[in-house]
Amino acid sequence: MVPASLSVSKQRSERRISVRLPLKVRGRDSRGVAFEEETSSENLCRNGAAFVTRFDVAIGSDLEIRIPFARYTSRRTARMEQMDKDFATSGRVVHVADAQQPGERLIGVQFTGPRFQRVFRSESAA
Repeated sequence: MVPASLSVSKQRSERRISVRLPLKVRGRDSRGVAFEEETSSENLCRNGAAFVTRFDVAIGSDLEIRIPFARYTSRRTARMEQMDKDFATSGRVVHVADAQQPGERLIGVQFTGPRFQRVFRSESAA
């Protein structure tokens, strides 16, 4: 019999917010092959993020994650202006599940580098 303290899953210290932000993810898949992918967050908090990937990534894998903070200043020139520095951190995969689309996986990452300091309202609350 498993003690009750071990059967209860560890709760997050912060609530994740449903927000779609562009992500650039780099790492190695479960076979050790390096990959780089542009995707978007499904949800986010200061300590981690969830996103969909087409790569087979194992729990415990280390990833590099970047969230670019750029915006267009003029639609006619499509010139990019940097609002703030991009957020860059490292993370460890703590959750892997099948996503809605075949061949994709929903990955949960706990940040092991800098924490995310932005505050967003949930898209579902808008």
